[in-house]
Amino acid sequence: MTLLQTLISGLLLGGIYSLISMGLNLILGVVRIINFAHGELLMIAMYISFLFYSTMGLDPYVSAILVIACLFLLGIITQRFLIQPILDTPASTKIFATLGLSIALQNLALMTLSADHFSVRTSYQSDVINIGELAISIPRLIAFIVAISVAVLLYLFLKKTMTGKAIRAVAMQRQAAYLMGVNVKKIYLLAFGIGSALVGLAGAMLMPIYSVYPTLGTTFVLIAFVVVVLGGMGSMFGAFFGGLIIGLVEALSGVLLDTGLKEAVYFAIFILVLLFRPSGIFSLGKGAEEVGLK
Repeated sequence: MTLLQTLISGLLLGGIYSLISMGLNLILGVVRIINFAHGELLMIAMYISFLFYSTMGLDPYVSAILVIACLFLLGIITQRFLIQPILDTPASTKIFATLGLSIALQNLALMTLSADHFSVRTSYQSDVINIGELAISIPRLIAFIVAISVAVLLYLFLKKTMTGKAIRAVAMQRQAAYLMGVNVKKIYLLAFGIGSALVGLAGAMLMPIYSVYPTLGTTFVLIAFVVVVLGGMGSMFGAFFGGLIIGLVEALSGVLLDTGLKEAVYFAIFILVLLFRPSGIFSLGKGAEEVGLK
């Protein structure tokens, strides 16, 4: 029974990781940039959610749509004024730009909001669903259901709509999409905006579970990179299932080994995937030259 409880807890935790990673995967797959500030966007989303809660009394799940809109706008601004001017520069320039943005946002949060932890208090925060001896956390279950819904909706959007097909075309071959009349710059703006909106949704879903503080994003962005590499760049379902796998690995290693070793275990998996299947389990088969890493 303990093992089953661990597996359930791992899956629910993995749903949270999936939700964070899908936005990062979309940006990496389409814009071809490693966004080291993705964790700070999550941190900002959680602060915005807390702000709506503390000033207007809005439940994080209610304010989620406002948080999504704010992060979508922030993503577009970031892409337009920081990323777009350096798209044709070497990969190292892009890495330093997003890394610099990450450090700047962290320190801005420390200066303006201090290092204190902020959290919300909701009526359902500690509620669980009991099935026999199993206990399922309601906030984590909601986050898991939202992650599944986002993966399905994003898949349908990319597969069935003209805009989604344009995004996929740019992700597969930018030059060919440009020659076919696709406005690549607008697609980049849209992809970065959607990716940021997804992390905004993740922030709202996480607020009833975690407290927010300026360096929160660092931990989550490292896990998100592991998930993206494991699932495969550009694959939304890869990011979803990759998140579930890492959640399970973290939960099982905490029980079977030691909680202090859980990071070591999933980073060992990260290294093994890079060695034996660098394109990821659910990859679309892109090489490093297409991602701008060479």
